Amino acid sequence: MSALDHLKGMLSGVAEKGQGGAATGPATSLPVDALSPSRYQPRRHFDQKELAALADSIREKGILQPLLVRVTDRGHEIVAGERRWRAAQLAGLRDVPVYIRQMTDQDARLFGLMENLQRSDLTPFDEIEAKLEAVAAVLGVSAEQAKAKLNELTRNPEAETVEVLEHLFRQLGRETWESYARNKLRVFGWPEPILQAMREGLSFTVAGVVAAAPEELQADLLALALRGASRTELKEEIKRAQKPKKRIPPSRAERVAKQLTNRKWLAKLGPEDSESLQEWLAQMPRALRLELGEE
Repeated sequence: MSALDHLKGMLSGVAEKGQGGAATGPATSLPVDALSPSRYQPRRHFDQKELAALADSIREKGILQPLLVRVTDRGHEIVAGERRWRAAQLAGLRDVPVYIRQMTDQDARLFGLMENLQRSDLTPFDEIEAKLEAVAAVLGVSAEQAKAKLNELTRNPEAETVEVLEHLFRQLGRETWESYARNKLRVFGWPEPILQAMREGLSFTVAGVVAAAPEELQADLLALALRGASRTELKEEIKRAQKPKKRIPPSRAERVAKQLTNRKWLAKLGPEDSESLQEWLAQMPRALRLELGEE
């Protein structure tokens, strides 16, 4: 079996196990405190306002789509539906409807990733991280190894692995694996404050402008970005900050003082000019004579 056939089989099997009508039985109910979040949950940030709104909906209509859970040595683990589970707790529910499915760690990891990536409400960083985890899952490697592999494949493509990645990213939609590797992997090297802002919703394109700016400007730019500044506005701010400071010309008094201490210039003065200079100095303001100790 080729690697691509293996991936198709994995995705097909995961989808089948995730279906509510699969042969493993109908929905049942479990206490909310009998469930634990998935260790493979790609979502790191749950918007509290959205959770509160979902909790209000659950109080009114109940949970319309049962959670998907599996049995592990830790008990019942949520494979899909952690957001509903959290909102159910806010709503005060004691029990929630669930489908219980038999899933391996690999199945659970891949299903959770695919289910979340096909939603539109992941934060920018969560989406980038989840795609890396999906690549790692289908290649059977760690996330760090997946990063290295993607970078290597952009330089030296391997037909079979590329075919697998192309199929995976077609399922995920929105971008190719090459675009992801060339444009998104660099995010993992960005400063933590920028990543945290992305976890909270800052867009990839705006975050990229901040990350590409000189380090000494990043904190101020990030603050502007969090207040809603656009990419264009941030770029203009960078230009202003990097514009050479306008040299302030010396005042007339400074130029006179500099010239009067120029020995070469003084030596070149003729008798008449020297006499005129002495007469002019004799008329200097009293404040200057006091400063020079001449009064």
